[in-house]
Amino acid sequence: MTAAANQSGRRPTTSRRLERAGIRDVAAAAGVSITTVSDALNGKGRLPDETRSRVREVAERLGYRPSAAARTLRTGRSGLIGLTVTTYGEEPFTFTEFAYFAEMARAATSAALGRGYALVVLPASSRHDVWGNIALDGTVVIDPPDQDPLVSELYRSGVPVVSDGKPGNCPVTAWVDNDHEAAVLGILDHLSEAGARRIGLLTGTSTDTYTRLSTEAYLGWCTKVGQEPVYEAYPAHDPAAGAVAADRLLARPDRPDAVYGLFDPNGTDLLAAARRYGLRVPDDLLLVCCSESDVYAATEPPITTLSLKPRKIGTTVVNLLIDAIEGVDSGTGVDIARLFPPRFRTAGNGPPPGTLMPTELIVRASSQRRSPRTTVSAPPPAGRGVDLTRTGRRPPGRRRDPTEPGQNGPCGTARLTLRRIGYPPGDDAGRVVFL
Repeated sequence: MTAAANQSGRRPTTSRRLERAGIRDVAAAAGVSITTVSDALNGKGRLPDETRSRVREVAERLGYRPSAAARTLRTGRSGLIGLTVTTYGEEPFTFTEFAYFAEMARAATSAALGRGYALVVLPASSRHDVWGNIALDGTVVIDPPDQDPLVSELYRSGVPVVSDGKPGNCPVTAWVDNDHEAAVLGILDHLSEAGARRIGLLTGTSTDTYTRLSTEAYLGWCTKVGQEPVYEAYPAHDPAAGAVAADRLLARPDRPDAVYGLFDPNGTDLLAAARRYGLRVPDDLLLVCCSESDVYAATEPPITTLSLKPRKIGTTVVNLLIDAIEGVDSGTGVDIARLFPPRFRTAGNGPPPGTLMPTELIVRASSQRRSPRTTVSAPPPAGRGVDLTRTGRRPPGRRRDPTEPGQNGPCGTARLTLRRIGYPPGDDAGRVVFL
């Protein structure tokens, strides 16, 4: 390219084309003031609908986007909210590898974008001061342990915090959780009804609400029904430890005939351990685990799972957090300070108001005993009926009814008597199937 060509204005034209349109460009193109552009795009001021629509059309045509820095100066907000898991403290933990956390984070991201915020996933700890380098309007903390130092620091800094999990002694603005006690009791009742007589638990060693309340519900149920607790605990952030704990549980002399695992990998861990010990699922061992993974629908056998509904929880925690950030409850218009006064947000005075989400037990083959095997007995000689009474004979003088069970019907169909195997004598429960 020649110097003359360089002087022809082509490069400046290209540069201008790549430049980002500013608020002054929108104002000039729409023939209004900068203040009018700001009011029109932010839904403020008393502007005619025609003016507001024209400004928005011009901004869209020019590709104008408000400056994040300018918005921060104007509103005092960055438009960023954080999300982190502090359950395991300093331990390395990639929470997106677990289906629950991945589903929850996906839903939270969508909910945040829907209300004009961006979600930033942050580590619980780092050798870099990432928390100090990002201006957050609020934070969602998943399953904080008791006396969580991060939550306490955010509270002291005046940053609203909403927790996924009922907090213990953590000063949060609001919380969302499941009724873990009811969920665990429902699972234990389900396994009992399926024939389990000694139910075990695979649990964790952390102090988060989910682990603590679920374990307490199991121990309380054992006391109520008179069963000695049979459980193994392990650090849930370590996947390898789960397989070891499952092996220990099934190697015990008081081995359970049914197990509920609190964490996502427990289903496959227990299934593998059962095979190592020659236990058939569900014949010898009934299994249930808490998971959102679709993998358990395709295992052999398919494993019953408890769903905590992470998508609903993710959406709810973000909406509660943004309501707190903006100072108004979106559903009622009530000042958020009246809904969550400071006395509820200080440690030691009990948790603030919370929201409980339902759970769902997805029942599959692993928690249902198979139907007993059957044998087929040969039909009696022609002309002799079978009366399904204790004597097995027709009362004297009773006329033969060709339509009653045990008779050859008018079409001469054959009959098969099914006898259940493995039941006490006298409990044969004969059934007649007409073919």
